Amino acid sequence: LHLSAVKLAELHSDLKIQEKDELSWKKMKAEGLDEDGEKEAKLRRNLNVIMTKYGMNGKKDSQIVDTNYIKDGTESDTLDDPRLEKLWSKAKTSGKFSDDELDKLWREFKHHKEKIHEYNILLETVSRTEDIHKNVINPSEENLVKEEILHNKHRELKDKLRSINQGFERLRKVSHQGYDTTSEFEEPRVIDLWDMAKSANFTEKELESFREELKHFEAKIEKHHHYQKQLEISHQKLKHVEGTGDKDHLNRNREKYAMLEEKTKELGYKVKKHLQDLTSRISQGLQHNEL
Repeated sequence: LHLSAVKLAELHSDLKIQEKDELSWKKMKAEGLDEDGEKEAKLRRNLNVIMTKYGMNGKKDSQIVDTNYIKDGTESDTLDDPRLEKLWSKAKTSGKFSDDELDKLWREFKHHKEKIHEYNILLETVSRTEDIHKNVINPSEENLVKEEILHNKHRELKDKLRSINQGFERLRKVSHQGYDTTSEFEEPRVIDLWDMAKSANFTEKELESFREELKHFEAKIEKHHHYQKQLEISHQKLKHVEGTGDKDHLNRNREKYAMLEEKTKELGYKVKKHLQDLTSRISQGLQHNEL
């Protein structure tokens, strides 16, 4: 796969969450739950996203690269969307961004690309389910259940599309105007969550509590980014030392690398699990709005 040290750690975190969710689903199934198969379908969809994200789906150039954002002044991956490419090109040449800000903005663009990709996977799943449903001749109680599943998937599509549109508007604004120094949050995932939370059916007290939790979540993400960078540096040093033949130096670097790798995996898992929990809470609030 030719994945970097950081991407391997991220893959480990994603698969750990997938494994935990699948074990939970197996327990549900053994208890006679998930009769409509919605949970199982979501698990398959999540696995498909993971395989595509890390280039394990058999398609070339399908990895979503979100580390090493800018190499020698050029991005290490394409955005696969002319509108995004145009915005990114304009931002790069505008002179409104420092190197650190460009690095942060590139992260936002890559996050947006990933959201679009996940939306397309869900859209494909819904289309296949609809085709199967249309071919059923005799209506039954089971088909009524499937209609409810389709309704839920359409609602999920609507939420994802709303997030994509909000995200694009933000990228357009930032690319033209630069970063707002008074902005409450900086991390793309946190900005998305906050925008969605403000549209959900939360009381003022609940929204304030959610804001505080997002601050803690952003701090957790920043810590994870720090360890990702340290892991990349350690990996480069280790490759260099391996060529010198100094065994003592090599062992010390291997120990440091192993420690950083484990810490990065652990933090990556915690960040993604926390993100799942926060997203679930917001989805419930948005669904309540529609009732």
